Amino acid sequence: MEDNSTPLPLNKQIMAISQRVGNIRTALKNAPAAPLPEMLDDLSHLEGTLYRVSRRVASFEEEHSNMIALADISQVVNSSLELDEVLRIVMDTIVRLTGAERGFLMLRDENGKMVTRIARNWEQESINTSEFAISQSVIRRVIDEGEPVLTTNAQEDPRFGGQESIIAHNMRSILCVPLKVKNELTGVLYADNRIRSGIFTEAARNLLTAFANQAAIAIENARLFASLRYTLAEVTELKNLMDNIFASITSGVITANVKDQITLCNHAAESIIGHTTAEIVGHRLDEIFPSLADNILPHLIAVRQTDEPIVDLEITHTLPERGSVDWRLNLSPLKDADQTTQGVAIVLDDLTERKRLEAQRRLFERMVSPAVIQQLDPDSLHLGGKRGDISILFADIRGFTSYSEQRSPEELVSVLNRYLAAAAEAVLAQEGTIDKFLGDAVMAWFNAPIPQPDHTMRAVRTALAIRDAVQKLHAELPPEAHLSFGVGIHYGEVVLGLIGTEKRLEYTAIGDSVNTTKRIQENSANNQILISAEAYQRVNKQVKAKLYAPLRVKGKREPVEVYEIIGLK
Repeated sequence: MEDNSTPLPLNKQIMAISQRVGNIRTALKNAPAAPLPEMLDDLSHLEGTLYRVSRRVASFEEEHSNMIALADISQVVNSSLELDEVLRIVMDTIVRLTGAERGFLMLRDENGKMVTRIARNWEQESINTSEFAISQSVIRRVIDEGEPVLTTNAQEDPRFGGQESIIAHNMRSILCVPLKVKNELTGVLYADNRIRSGIFTEAARNLLTAFANQAAIAIENARLFASLRYTLAEVTELKNLMDNIFASITSGVITANVKDQITLCNHAAESIIGHTTAEIVGHRLDEIFPSLADNILPHLIAVRQTDEPIVDLEITHTLPERGSVDWRLNLSPLKDADQTTQGVAIVLDDLTERKRLEAQRRLFERMVSPAVIQQLDPDSLHLGGKRGDISILFADIRGFTSYSEQRSPEELVSVLNRYLAAAAEAVLAQEGTIDKFLGDAVMAWFNAPIPQPDHTMRAVRTALAIRDAVQKLHAELPPEAHLSFGVGIHYGEVVLGLIGTEKRLEYTAIGDSVNTTKRIQENSANNQILISAEAYQRVNKQVKAKLYAPLRVKGKREPVEVYEIIGLK
């Protein structure tokens, strides 16, 4: 019959044979016929030999088993790059292999100090820090000598028996081995049993030492992986931050290599240039900006040759989709970590809209007093006004109607602008506010929006300046273009503010005082300056004037008392 039973291990078989030899020797001794002495000696010798062989075989099988276990453990330990998981596997394996009560794994921190990273017991549970009572003298010896330490009973070991920690914590079986990577000690493995002596053997020490070499490499790999992952996370976070910053920059940013090929551009550059990133990156600058090639390329060459930036380079050119545009460029050398120039970085700003708005503002400032503009808040404009006392001036060109009958419109506008410009410059020189141009007349006021204590005197000086400016124009213009001004000045209360609608506003003055000033101006003769009595009372000590005949004007029941300004005292 075939025997399907599992064969016994070799050591067990030898032990079984040795036992049978012992049984035969006993049987021979008890046999009726006495056995030969030589036969008994041979059996005793054979029995001893079998015992020694069985011990060697047992040692070999234990070593073989340990080698298999070491290979299996190394595979498990190296199966993970998670540092905490590797430490747990290492510690649980040590406790299981050695039969220890507890196991501790210590690693050097950034300051070189040994710090317990994990502590486990025989039940594969983490040990509370309050139970971290271990032999520091044993650990110190391993750290100093770099060699494993084994003691079967620390209480009686002359090397450690007198140590306070050994006595205080009742230490008995202790096994501690170094963790080394490239002959550098990075930590220690510590196992102990506080109850039983003689737990650890030389074979356990050798096995743990071999395992420690594998564990040290696995731990170092896990630490490197954790460091690499942390660094990668930092780099990724930094890259994302830089990408966000790069994308949010309102200026266009373009980089080009030494061959003038575009390597990078942001969203703002796409918008300014009018092409997508896919259409820009990889192409030469002169392919993307053919209309700018002659202007840009020499500057790029200069930046690369001199290694110096070029700032505030303004270029006007034409784009098919937008027409004329104005750009400002800043060119800087693009360097690598070795400070070697690898290309050029271009910061691009589209000034087209800004220049258009600046031109509109300059035009607006010629139409409205800069003082008024500074007082206006675009975000809080609202219709309405407030009362205030101002000095008002009306100036009208005399003789313009008859002059215009025999002149072309272009010539009329040219001459009209010369006279109105002279009047406007006189107003602005005294920091007055030009309200409006009414055909061939100009209306202005003083003391608003900026208070001016001498506002009436400013109006008088403006009128005299207009009269002088007209005389200068006569020296420049042909006789038929010699026109004159009539000026009226009045002081009184008005309502100042924004009049109109939300879409069309006008900052102006409204009130009877404005109408009165207009009527005074209409009654002035050529190059004559008439001022109301209310205004004259404010400047009478500073001007030369004479009483003029009272004026009967439309809208007034009583005559308006006025004076003619001759000059300043």
